[in-house]
Amino acid sequence: MDFKNVRPINHKMEYRRFGKTEKKVSVITLGGMRYKHGWEGPRDVIAQDSIDECAEAVTNAIDHGINLIETAYGYNKSEHLYGHVLNKVLKIDRSSYFLMTKGDAPTASEMRTMVADQMKALQTDYFDFYAWHGINTFEICDAVCAPGGAVEELLKMKEEGLIGHIGFSTHAPVEVIIKAIETEMFDFVNLHYYYFFQRNKAAIDLAETKDMGVFIISPNDKGGQLFNPPQKLVDLMAPNHPIQWNAKFCLSNPAVHTLTFGFPKTSRFDLLDGIMPAQCPLSIADAKIKYKLDEQRLLDPYADFEGYCMKNDPSGLNIPEILRFRMLWKCYDMKDFGLYRYNMFEEKGHWFPGFYATEENLQKVDTSKCSGNIPIVDLLKETHTELYKPKE
Repeated sequence: MDFKNVRPINHKMEYRRFGKTEKKVSVITLGGMRYKHGWEGPRDVIAQDSIDECAEAVTNAIDHGINLIETAYGYNKSEHLYGHVLNKVLKIDRSSYFLMTKGDAPTASEMRTMVADQMKALQTDYFDFYAWHGINTFEICDAVCAPGGAVEELLKMKEEGLIGHIGFSTHAPVEVIIKAIETEMFDFVNLHYYYFFQRNKAAIDLAETKDMGVFIISPNDKGGQLFNPPQKLVDLMAPNHPIQWNAKFCLSNPAVHTLTFGFPKTSRFDLLDGIMPAQCPLSIADAKIKYKLDEQRLLDPYADFEGYCMKNDPSGLNIPEILRFRMLWKCYDMKDFGLYRYNMFEEKGHWFPGFYATEENLQKVDTSKCSGNIPIVDLLKETHTELYKPKE
C-alpha cells in the first residue's frame, strides 16, 4: 500500500473537533500498549513478529480512517516499535496522522530529557499531543503542576514548537481530575468513562466548559473486557457486539471526542463499521438496550449502593471499586472481569490503589459511614471470597 499523502478521510469513520486544539480526530484512536513482546526486555530491542503485528495494525487502522496514534514512555517498547514501523517499514507521511504520547517525569529537567528521548524513539521532531502520564493523586497534581514544574516545562516546549498541545492522563478519583482541569494548564484529558464506569461524568462536563479534548482510555479492556463478554452481555446488547454498543454509549456524549482501541489484542477492526454513525443522544434502538442494561441492577438489592461515602475508609479498601465488581458479577455475569481487576489490588500503586478485603482489613472498616441497612462488611467479604485468587 502506498501511504504517501494519506489523509484522514474515510466515509465510514467519523471525526470530532478535539476541543480547543482544533484538530479533527477520528472517534477511534489506535492504542499502543499491547503489542506482542511489548513488555519483554530492553525497550529498544524489537522482535520481528512485534514489527509485523504493529505494521498490520497500523495498515488496518489507516484503511479504516483512524488518524490518531497513541502510545507512552511507560509502555516500554511501544514508542520504539511505532517509530520503526511508521518511519522505516511503512514510511507513512508524518502529516497524515496525529501522534500522541505520554510521560511522567517528575521535574522540569527530567521532563525535557524524557521528551527528547521519546522523539528519538518515535523518530519525529514534534508531537501533536503530549500528556503528563498519571495525575492520579492530589499530591502528584500539586507537584507536577507547581511553578517551575514538569507541566510548565511541557508548556515551554509547546511554545518552542516541539509539542502541539498539552494534556494529562489519569486513573484518579474524579475530585483529583477536576482539580487538574481547574489548573487550566491543559488542552485535553485522557480518562476512564464507559457504561460500566460512569463516575467521571462530572469531569467530562467540566472539561467541556473549558473546551478541552476528551479522550477515553481503554473502553474495551478496562470498560469490562468486552472483547470476551459473557453470554448475558451478548444477549442484552444484541444486535450490537458489546464493544460496539459501549462505544456508541460513550460517543453519545458530544463532549467525548475519541476512544482508544488497543489493537490488536482487545478489539477487531471488523467491528468499527457498526459503531458509526455515533448518535447524540443514543438512537431509540440503542436507548432501549441501555434501558435493559439499567434494569439488570434491580436483580440485586445492593447494586445501587456504590460506596462513595466510604472511598477514603481507614481500612485502605477501595470500597467503591470492590462494590462495582460485585455489582457487575451479580447483575451482568461479569465475574471474569471482576477476577481480572480485583486481583490487581496491592500491585499497581497509585494507578489502582486498594487492599484486599481480608478478615484483617474488614475489621478496620468504618461502618458508621454506611447506612444501617447496608451489610457493608458482608458485601465486601462476599466479593473477596468470590473474586480473590491466591498468588502462586
